[in-house]
Amino acid sequence: MNSTIMNRRRFLKYSGLLGLGFGAGGLMPAGSEAVRFDRERHKVSSNRVAMGTFVSMTLIHPSRDEAQEAMELAFVEIDRLSRLLSRFDGATPISALNREGVLTDIPPEVLGLIRKSIVYHRLTGGAFDVTVKPVVDLFAARFSDAKAGFPSQSEMRRVLESVGSDKILLEERAIRFLKSDMGITLDGIAKGYIVDRASEILRSRRIDNHLINAGGDIRAVGRREDGEPWVVAVEDPKKENRYPDQIRISDGAIATSGNYEVYFDREKMYHHIIDPQTGRSPHHCASVSVTAPTAMDADALSTSVFVMKPEQGIRFIDTLPGCACFVFSEKGQSFKSDGWSPQAI
Repeated sequence: MNSTIMNRRRFLKYSGLLGLGFGAGGLMPAGSEAVRFDRERHKVSSNRVAMGTFVSMTLIHPSRDEAQEAMELAFVEIDRLSRLLSRFDGATPISALNREGVLTDIPPEVLGLIRKSIVYHRLTGGAFDVTVKPVVDLFAARFSDAKAGFPSQSEMRRVLESVGSDKILLEERAIRFLKSDMGITLDGIAKGYIVDRASEILRSRRIDNHLINAGGDIRAVGRREDGEPWVVAVEDPKKENRYPDQIRISDGAIATSGNYEVYFDREKMYHHIIDPQTGRSPHHCASVSVTAPTAMDADALSTSVFVMKPEQGIRFIDTLPGCACFVFSEKGQSFKSDGWSPQAI
Protein backbone atom coordinates (compact mmCIF):
# COMPACT_ATOMS: atom_id res chain seq x y z
CA MET A 1 0.00 0.00 0.00
CA ASN A 2 1.79 3.13 -1.18
CA SER A 3 1.03 6.72 -0.19
CA THR A 4 -2.53 5.81 0.77
CA ILE A 5 -5.02 8.47 1.76
CA MET A 6 -7.14 7.01 4.52
CA ASN A 7 -10.84 7.37 5.17
CA ARG A 8 -12.14 6.08 8.50
CA ARG A 9 -13.09 2.63 7.27
CA ARG A 10 -9.72 2.05 5.62
CA PHE A 11 -8.01 3.57 8.64
CA LEU A 12 -9.64 1.03 10.93
CA LYS A 13 -8.64 -1.72 8.55
CA TYR A 14 -4.97 -0.90 8.20
CA SER A 15 -4.05 1.14 11.24
CA GLY A 16 -2.97 0.06 14.70
CA LEU A 17 -0.22 -2.53 14.31
CA LEU A 18 -0.97 -2.06 10.64
CA GLY A 19 -4.04 -3.85 11.71
CA LEU A 20 -4.15 -6.13 14.69
CA GLY A 21 -7.87 -6.01 14.04
CA PHE A 22 -7.47 -7.21 10.46
CA GLY A 23 -6.02 -10.55 11.47
CA ALA A 24 -8.50 -11.21 14.23
CA GLY A 25 -10.86 -13.21 12.06
CA GLY A 26 -8.36 -15.98 11.38
CA LEU A 27 -5.47 -16.76 9.08
CA MET A 28 -5.87 -16.99 5.33
CA PRO A 29 -3.47 -19.29 3.50
CA ALA A 30 -1.92 -17.38 0.61
CA GLY A 31 0.45 -20.05 -0.67
CA SER A 32 2.79 -22.67 0.66
CA GLU A 33 5.33 -25.18 -0.53
CA ALA A 34 7.54 -27.94 0.77
CA VAL A 35 10.55 -29.12 -1.23
CA ARG A 36 13.38 -31.51 -0.49
CA PHE A 37 16.67 -29.65 -0.66
CA ASP A 38 18.86 -32.70 -0.20
CA ARG A 39 18.73 -36.06 1.60
CA GLU A 40 18.88 -34.41 4.99
CA ARG A 41 16.86 -31.23 4.64
CA HIS A 42 13.46 -29.98 3.54
CA LYS A 43 12.58 -26.37 2.87
CA VAL A 44 9.02 -25.63 4.01
CA SER A 45 7.53 -22.18 3.41
CA SER A 46 4.16 -20.47 3.61
CA ASN A 47 2.68 -17.01 3.04
CA ARG A 48 -0.47 -15.95 4.86
CA VAL A 49 -2.37 -12.83 5.84
CA ALA A 50 -2.19 -12.02 9.55
CA MET A 51 -1.81 -8.88 11.68
CA GLY A 52 -3.01 -6.82 8.74
CA THR A 53 -0.02 -7.71 6.61
CA PHE A 54 1.58 -10.63 4.78
CA VAL A 55 3.41 -13.06 7.05
CA SER A 56 5.87 -15.47 5.51
CA MET A 57 7.76 -18.31 7.16
CA THR A 58 10.59 -20.39 5.77
CA LEU A 59 11.76 -23.43 7.72
CA ILE A 60 14.71 -25.74 7.07
CA HIS A 61 14.38 -29.13 8.76
CA PRO A 62 15.08 -32.83 8.12
CA SER A 63 11.39 -33.77 8.44
CA ARG A 64 8.86 -32.11 6.18
CA ASP A 65 5.95 -33.25 8.37
CA GLU A 66 7.52 -31.97 11.59
CA ALA A 67 8.28 -28.63 9.97
CA GLN A 68 4.75 -28.24 8.66
CA GLU A 69 3.27 -29.14 12.04
CA ALA A 70 5.52 -26.62 13.82
CA MET A 71 4.63 -23.94 11.28
CA GLU A 72 0.92 -24.46 11.88
CA LEU A 73 1.44 -24.11 15.63
CA ALA A 74 3.37 -20.88 15.06
CA PHE A 75 0.58 -19.43 12.94
CA VAL A 76 -1.97 -20.45 15.58
CA GLU A 77 0.06 -18.49 18.14
CA ILE A 78 0.13 -15.47 15.82
CA ASP A 79 -3.65 -15.65 15.50
CA ARG A 80 -4.16 -16.01 19.27
CA LEU A 81 -1.93 -13.08 20.16
CA SER A 82 -3.33 -10.90 17.38
CA ARG A 83 -6.82 -11.32 18.84
CA LEU A 84 -5.62 -10.86 22.42
CA LEU A 85 -3.78 -7.61 21.66
CA SER A 86 -6.33 -6.06 19.30
CA ARG A 87 -7.78 -2.70 20.25
CA PHE A 88 -10.54 -2.98 17.64
CA ASP A 89 -12.36 -5.97 19.13
CA GLY A 90 -14.42 -4.70 22.04
CA ALA A 91 -14.02 -7.97 23.93
CA THR A 92 -10.21 -7.83 24.25
CA PRO A 93 -8.29 -6.69 27.35
CA ILE A 94 -6.80 -3.75 25.44
CA SER A 95 -10.25 -2.51 24.42
CA ALA A 96 -11.52 -2.93 27.99
CA LEU A 97 -8.60 -0.90 29.33
CA ASN A 98 -9.16 1.84 26.79
CA ARG A 99 -12.87 1.90 27.56
CA GLU A 100 -12.76 1.71 31.37
CA GLY A 101 -9.37 3.23 32.20
CA VAL A 102 -8.56 0.27 34.43
CA LEU A 103 -7.96 -3.43 33.87
CA THR A 104 -7.68 -6.04 36.60
CA ASP A 105 -6.68 -9.69 36.38
CA ILE A 106 -4.81 -8.82 33.23
CA PRO A 107 -3.41 -11.61 31.01
CA PRO A 108 0.36 -12.02 31.53
CA GLU A 109 1.14 -11.40 27.85
CA VAL A 110 -0.64 -8.04 27.96
CA LEU A 111 0.89 -6.99 31.26
CA GLY A 112 4.37 -8.01 30.15
CA LEU A 113 4.09 -6.16 26.86
CA ILE A 114 2.87 -2.95 28.48
CA ARG A 115 5.64 -3.18 31.07
CA LYS A 116 8.15 -3.51 28.25
CA SER A 117 6.56 -0.56 26.45
CA ILE A 118 7.16 1.61 29.50
CA VAL A 119 10.80 0.48 29.56
CA TYR A 120 11.18 1.64 25.93
CA HIS A 121 9.46 4.91 26.79
CA ARG A 122 12.05 5.63 29.45
CA LEU A 123 14.96 4.34 27.38
CA THR A 124 14.10 6.57 24.42
CA GLY A 125 13.39 9.69 26.43
CA GLY A 126 9.71 9.55 25.52
CA ALA A 127 10.11 8.97 21.77
CA PHE A 128 8.32 5.63 22.13
CA ASP A 129 4.90 5.93 23.72
CA VAL A 130 1.92 3.57 23.53
CA THR A 131 -0.48 6.22 24.88
CA VAL A 132 -0.74 8.13 21.59
CA LYS A 133 -4.14 6.57 20.86
CA PRO A 134 -6.00 9.86 21.53
CA VAL A 135 -3.94 11.46 18.76
CA VAL A 136 -4.60 8.54 16.42
CA ASP A 137 -8.32 8.84 17.17
CA LEU A 138 -8.20 12.57 16.44
CA PHE A 139 -6.58 11.90 13.07
CA ALA A 140 -9.18 9.26 12.28
CA ALA A 141 -12.04 11.59 13.10
CA ARG A 142 -10.64 14.63 11.31
CA PHE A 143 -9.55 12.95 8.11
CA SER A 144 -12.67 10.84 7.72
CA ASP A 145 -14.19 14.10 6.48
CA ALA A 146 -12.26 15.52 3.53
CA LYS A 147 -13.54 19.03 4.36
CA ALA A 148 -12.59 18.95 8.04
CA GLY A 149 -9.04 20.24 7.62
CA PHE A 150 -6.02 19.72 9.85
CA PRO A 151 -6.39 19.39 13.62
CA SER A 152 -6.17 22.76 15.31
CA GLN A 153 -3.56 23.64 17.90
CA SER A 154 -6.21 23.71 20.60
CA GLU A 155 -7.44 20.24 19.62
CA MET A 156 -3.90 18.92 19.69
CA ARG A 157 -3.16 20.47 23.07
CA ARG A 158 -6.31 18.90 24.46
CA VAL A 159 -5.53 15.36 23.35
CA LEU A 160 -1.86 15.65 24.34
CA GLU A 161 -2.98 16.16 27.94
CA SER A 162 -3.95 12.49 27.89
CA VAL A 163 -0.68 11.29 26.32
CA GLY A 164 2.27 10.00 28.33
CA SER A 165 3.31 6.57 29.55
CA ASP A 166 4.18 8.16 32.90
CA LYS A 167 0.42 8.39 33.39
CA ILE A 168 0.08 4.58 33.41
CA LEU A 169 0.01 2.99 36.87
CA LEU A 170 1.16 -0.63 36.91
CA GLU A 171 0.17 -2.86 39.79
CA GLU A 172 0.87 -6.54 40.31
CA ARG A 173 -2.07 -7.74 38.19
CA ALA A 174 -3.70 -4.48 37.16
CA ILE A 175 -3.21 -1.40 35.02
CA ARG A 176 -4.77 2.02 35.62
CA PHE A 177 -4.79 5.26 33.66
CA LEU A 178 -4.13 8.32 35.80
CA LYS A 179 -5.98 10.70 33.47
CA SER A 180 -9.31 10.50 31.72
CA ASP A 181 -9.60 10.00 27.97
CA MET A 182 -6.37 8.01 27.84
CA GLY A 183 -5.88 5.02 25.59
CA ILE A 184 -3.09 2.79 24.35
CA THR A 185 -2.18 1.38 20.98
CA LEU A 186 0.49 -1.27 20.68
CA ASP A 187 1.20 -0.47 17.03
CA GLY A 188 4.92 0.05 17.47
CA ILE A 189 5.76 -3.07 19.45
CA ALA A 190 3.16 -5.85 19.26
CA LYS A 191 3.98 -7.11 15.79
CA GLY A 192 7.62 -7.66 16.74
CA TYR A 193 6.53 -9.31 19.98
CA ILE A 194 4.24 -11.69 18.11
CA VAL A 195 6.99 -12.57 15.62
CA ASP A 196 9.29 -13.43 18.53
CA ARG A 197 6.64 -15.65 20.09
CA ALA A 198 6.15 -17.47 16.80
CA SER A 199 9.90 -18.00 16.60
CA GLU A 200 9.87 -19.41 20.13
CA ILE A 201 7.21 -21.91 19.08
CA LEU A 202 9.40 -23.05 16.18
CA ARG A 203 12.45 -23.37 18.41
CA SER A 204 10.48 -25.36 20.97
CA ARG A 205 9.77 -27.83 18.14
CA ARG A 206 13.48 -28.01 17.30
CA ILE A 207 13.18 -25.96 14.12
CA ASP A 208 16.61 -24.41 14.50
CA ASN A 209 16.75 -22.81 11.04
CA HIS A 210 13.91 -20.47 10.15
CA LEU A 211 12.98 -16.98 9.02
CA ILE A 212 9.74 -15.12 9.78
CA ASN A 213 8.83 -11.93 7.94
CA ALA A 214 5.72 -10.06 9.07
CA GLY A 215 5.48 -7.04 6.81
CA GLY A 216 9.09 -6.01 7.45
CA ASP A 217 9.42 -7.23 11.03
CA ILE A 218 11.87 -10.08 10.54
CA ARG A 219 13.26 -12.72 12.90
CA ALA A 220 15.99 -14.99 11.57
CA VAL A 221 17.43 -18.05 13.32
CA GLY A 222 20.09 -20.42 12.08
CA ARG A 223 20.85 -20.65 8.37
CA ARG A 224 19.09 -21.09 5.06
CA GLU A 225 19.14 -24.24 2.93
CA ASP A 226 22.59 -23.61 1.44
CA GLY A 227 24.18 -23.24 4.88
CA GLU A 228 24.64 -19.48 4.52
CA PRO A 229 23.13 -16.84 6.85
CA TRP A 230 19.76 -15.41 5.92
CA VAL A 231 20.06 -12.30 3.73
CA VAL A 232 17.71 -9.36 4.28
CA ALA A 233 17.65 -6.39 1.92
CA VAL A 234 16.85 -2.83 3.02
CA GLU A 235 13.98 -1.47 0.96
CA ASP A 236 14.25 1.83 -0.89
CA PRO A 237 11.69 4.23 0.66
CA LYS A 238 11.18 5.80 -2.77
CA LYS A 239 10.08 2.40 -4.12
CA GLU A 240 12.41 2.58 -7.11
CA ASN A 241 13.05 -1.19 -7.20
CA ARG A 242 16.51 -1.00 -5.71
CA TYR A 243 17.95 -2.16 -2.41
CA PRO A 244 20.44 0.29 -0.90
CA ASP A 245 21.95 -2.24 1.49
CA GLN A 246 21.56 -5.71 2.88
CA ILE A 247 22.57 -7.61 5.97
CA ARG A 248 23.23 -11.26 6.76
CA ILE A 249 21.51 -12.64 9.86
CA SER A 250 22.00 -15.98 11.58
CA ASP A 251 20.45 -15.09 14.94
CA GLY A 252 18.73 -11.73 15.26
CA ALA A 253 16.04 -9.45 13.96
CA ILE A 254 15.46 -6.39 11.82
CA ALA A 255 12.48 -4.05 11.54
CA THR A 256 11.83 -1.06 9.32
CA SER A 257 9.64 1.96 10.02
CA GLY A 258 8.78 4.27 7.13
CA ASN A 259 6.57 7.20 6.21
CA TYR A 260 5.71 5.74 2.82
CA GLU A 261 3.06 3.21 3.82
CA VAL A 262 0.03 5.02 5.28
CA TYR A 263 -0.95 8.69 5.03
CA PHE A 264 -4.12 10.10 6.51
CA ASP A 265 -4.29 13.27 4.41
CA ARG A 266 -3.80 14.27 0.78
CA GLU A 267 -1.00 16.67 1.70
CA LYS A 268 0.97 13.78 3.25
CA MET A 269 1.59 15.68 6.45
CA TYR A 270 0.14 13.01 8.74
CA HIS A 271 1.27 9.40 8.62
CA HIS A 272 0.99 6.47 11.03
CA ILE A 273 4.05 7.35 13.15
CA ILE A 274 3.42 10.04 15.76
CA ASP A 275 5.77 12.16 17.84
CA PRO A 276 4.32 11.87 21.37
CA GLN A 277 5.68 15.30 22.31
CA THR A 278 4.02 17.28 19.52
CA GLY A 279 1.24 15.00 18.34
CA ARG A 280 2.45 15.52 14.79
CA SER A 281 4.01 13.08 12.35
CA PRO A 282 7.80 13.49 12.24
CA HIS A 283 9.36 14.27 8.87
CA HIS A 284 13.08 14.01 9.55
CA CYS A 285 13.32 10.45 8.22
CA ALA A 286 11.90 8.55 5.27
CA SER A 287 12.74 5.13 6.70
CA VAL A 288 14.61 3.59 9.62
CA SER A 289 15.86 0.00 9.74
CA VAL A 290 17.09 -1.35 13.07
CA THR A 291 18.80 -4.66 13.81
CA ALA A 292 18.46 -6.01 17.34
CA PRO A 293 18.51 -9.30 19.25
CA THR A 294 14.71 -9.64 19.05
CA ALA A 295 11.99 -8.50 16.68
CA MET A 296 10.25 -6.70 19.54
CA ASP A 297 13.40 -4.69 20.22
CA ALA A 298 13.84 -3.89 16.54
CA ASP A 299 10.17 -2.92 16.16
CA ALA A 300 10.09 -0.53 19.10
CA LEU A 301 13.51 0.95 18.35
CA SER A 302 12.82 1.60 14.66
CA THR A 303 9.67 3.50 15.62
CA SER A 304 11.60 5.46 18.25
CA VAL A 305 14.49 6.41 15.97
CA PHE A 306 12.01 7.53 13.30
CA VAL A 307 10.69 10.12 15.76
CA MET A 308 14.22 11.43 16.34
CA LYS A 309 16.40 13.40 13.96
CA PRO A 310 18.75 11.07 12.03
CA GLU A 311 21.93 12.12 13.82
CA GLN A 312 20.23 11.86 17.21
CA GLY A 313 18.83 8.43 16.37
CA ILE A 314 22.23 7.15 15.24
CA ARG A 315 23.88 8.33 18.46
CA PHE A 316 21.12 6.70 20.51
CA ILE A 317 21.40 3.32 18.77
CA ASP A 318 25.19 3.37 19.17
CA THR A 319 24.65 3.29 22.96
CA LEU A 320 22.71 0.00 22.79
CA PRO A 321 24.68 -3.27 22.74
CA GLY A 322 23.74 -5.60 19.90
CA CYS A 323 21.80 -2.96 17.97
CA ALA A 324 22.48 -1.04 14.77
CA CYS A 325 20.51 1.09 12.35
CA PHE A 326 20.35 2.40 8.79
CA VAL A 327 18.48 5.68 8.28
CA PHE A 328 17.21 7.39 5.15
CA SER A 329 16.49 11.05 5.75
CA GLU A 330 13.57 12.83 4.13
CA LYS A 331 16.17 14.63 1.95
CA GLY A 332 17.54 11.35 0.62
CA GLN A 333 20.67 11.15 2.76
CA SER A 334 21.67 7.85 4.34
CA PHE A 335 23.14 7.38 7.81
CA LYS A 336 24.57 4.23 9.39
CA SER A 337 25.34 3.54 13.01
CA ASP A 338 28.77 2.25 13.97
CA GLY A 339 27.45 -1.28 14.36
CA TRP A 340 25.71 -1.49 10.98
CA SER A 341 27.46 -4.07 8.83
CA PRO A 342 26.52 -6.40 5.98
CA GLN A 343 28.21 -9.20 7.91
CA ALA A 344 26.16 -11.76 9.76
CA ILE A 345 24.64 -10.93 13.15
